[in-house]
Amino acid sequence: MTEREFQAKLAELDRLLNDPEIRMDPDRVWALLAELSAQELQGVARA
Repeated sequence: MTEREFQAKLAELDRLLNDPEIRMDPDRVWALLAELSAQELQGVARA
């Protein structure tokens, strides 16, 4: 995942959690969290 994709996923997660105009989608929230945490773990493993 590129840095741009990572930032886009973070922005989407932020909108899902904080924008009252957007309907909460728990499955999408968990999917985004899984993708983001997997990416973070890969970054830690490389360091």
